[in-house]
Amino acid sequence: MNERPITTLLFDFDGTLLDTNELITQTFLTVLGERFPGKYDRESVLPFNGPTLKQTFDAIDPEMSDELLAAYYKVNQTLHDELAVEFEGVSETLNKLKAHGFKMAIVSSKRRDSLDKSMKLISAREVFDVIIGADDVTNPKPDPEPILLALEQLGASKDESLMIGDNYHDIVGGQNAGVRTAGVAWSAKGEQYLATFNPDYMLQHISDLLEITGVGVK
Repeated sequence: MNERPITTLLFDFDGTLLDTNELITQTFLTVLGERFPGKYDRESVLPFNGPTLKQTFDAIDPEMSDELLAAYYKVNQTLHDELAVEFEGVSETLNKLKAHGFKMAIVSSKRRDSLDKSMKLISAREVFDVIIGADDVTNPKPDPEPILLALEQLGASKDESLMIGDNYHDIVGGQNAGVRTAGVAWSAKGEQYLATFNPDYMLQHISDLLEITGVGVK
């Protein structure tokens, strides 16, 4: 493993910093249940958590993709503030890291307008120097483009960067970009699933980053 000090932290957002797992599940079940009654349940919509919404709906039904996308955003907006909540310890940890001079960015597969709305639920949202959403790039994670764009805008080195996320797209995207990676054990798909992609670290709690980066222990 690369032994250079970590100076830059790249975070996925949904399911990593903000617990939107139930929000995403309920939104998919509502939208798909109206159009494909009885076809989808909680288990069958779990794989939709990770890819962009367009990728997901194109795969479900290309002809209905735009309709499904519009319906998803409408339902999601309605349920958003009720079901989304910051994971325990996130803002406290992010503020400590920022105080120690770490460069930090969000690298999300979420559309920027939705991402901006969700970030209002994170108390430490001002710590991020750069925010990359799905509409800022041509190729979303696991393509390296979003991560490389974040590094470019941060003026950061691959060798000193860590990508943190709850999904395959984050881990493989980080590997494709040549940065170290950390999975989060609170992933909706489970720690064991995420471990199969061989991240360099597995966080049991967000504050594990303090030990990994040398800031201190939780």
